[in-house]
Amino acid sequence: MLQRSVALLRAFRLALHIGYGLLMAVIYPRFSASMRRRILQNWSADLLSIFNVKLEAADLSALRNGLIVSNHISWLDIFVLNSVLPMRFVAKSEVRRWPAIGWLCARANTLFIERGNARAAARINKQLGELMQLGESLAVFPEGTSTDGAQVAHFHASLLQPAIDAQVPLHPIAIRYQNEDGARSSAAAYIDDISFGASLWTLLNTPKLHVRLLPTPALHAADFARRELAQRAHESISAALQQAESHKLHIALTVTQHSETNLLPSTT
Repeated sequence: MLQRSVALLRAFRLALHIGYGLLMAVIYPRFSASMRRRILQNWSADLLSIFNVKLEAADLSALRNGLIVSNHISWLDIFVLNSVLPMRFVAKSEVRRWPAIGWLCARANTLFIERGNARAAARINKQLGELMQLGESLAVFPEGTSTDGAQVAHFHASLLQPAIDAQVPLHPIAIRYQNEDGARSSAAAYIDDISFGASLWTLLNTPKLHVRLLPTPALHAADFARRELAQRAHESISAALQQAESHKLHIALTVTQHSETNLLPSTT
């Protein structure tokens, strides 16, 4: 009963926050670039606060130049990344049709791509290359879909071609949602046939959620063919997630062994 009341209170705060965002979005394009970044970053951070999502991330300011790629678990990923480093995203066209959030993403200059449309992909790739040459911070999810975060799905190499053409660094970043004890959490996962509303309600009912951003060494995109570049980025992100999982298991094993030692009878 208490958790339901908390969820309803969060829902009320979320409605107010989205309403505020919609009002700001009307005049958002009129602000300077630096002001738009600040508004986007603050709004995203406040959204995480409403869901009681605690973010752990290194300073990503050095990643402003180039293309950021990450594994994709949730619609929340966009706001997790924007709360640290405001950027423009390439998202599937379905996002544009999400209630309120889709329009907010569009006003934040998200680039939408139709899956399976080669011409649309070519147009987006050309636009991405031009924007990166102008120094824009851009991000894509090369998996092309979201997962539960247990493993990294296949990367679509064509989405990385703009970084090669623009001769800019590629920055692989791993995203990991976890519980307070460090175990991987699927609470934010937007997968299978779950609706956007159901995903929202799950997050509103999750008492606390942690998310980690794990940056890996940059890759100079022009040094690789796009398939190899996709493989290298995939390996980097997978390794970062495996290391985080191994670290959690090591801590759990150490705690268990310590507890068992305390239960042994004293020999003194």
